[in-house]
Amino acid sequence: MAEKTLPVITINREYGAGGRALATVLSEKLGIPYYDRDFVSRTTEESGYDQEDVEREGEEMSRSSQVLNDLLNSAVSYSSSHDAIFRAEKKVILKLAETPCIMIGRCADHIMKEAGIDTVSVYLHAPFEMRLKRTKELAEYGKMKPEKYMEDRDNKRRTFYKYYTGKEIFDASNYTFCFDVGKMSISHCAQIILDLINNAD
Repeated sequence: MAEKTLPVITINREYGAGGRALATVLSEKLGIPYYDRDFVSRTTEESGYDQEDVEREGEEMSRSSQVLNDLLNSAVSYSSSHDAIFRAEKKVILKLAETPCIMIGRCADHIMKEAGIDTVSVYLHAPFEMRLKRTKELAEYGKMKPEKYMEDRDNKRRTFYKYYTGKEIFDASNYTFCFDVGKMSISHCAQIILDLINNAD
């Protein structure tokens, strides 16, 4: 019997909803790598931009940046750093997708669909208080209030996704599965995904 071919798994998420935790479980169960912050170093090499630029612009875009991007892109000779970094990320994503893996964010679900690559796409969301607790545990908010930081990260991710896909990141029709991790544990979500993969023809 031929060995089962595993799909690429993509994960989008609200900030603090556990995207990395789900990727870790799936990676261990399936024996395939997951990519999250790994995109930064790979995209830095591909784009020629500094790591700081890629970290800042590689998955998030403020509304003011979107307006500026639209305005400047109307000039024929202009190419924004956001666009250049996204093109580089797209190349990295398509290269990684040559073998089964798990990708977090970066519009990977949309890029996979455009390329016709077999994908299981997942979106995670959770109640505000649960995500706030996780935000405080992650402690990435610096001098900002954690509530404000969480809201800011989500807004920038939504803007980035809408700009490069034309769709809303939270639209269930974009995904194979949407999970409320306030009602389902990460391990339960992972098992549902594994059941689908293991029972696929």
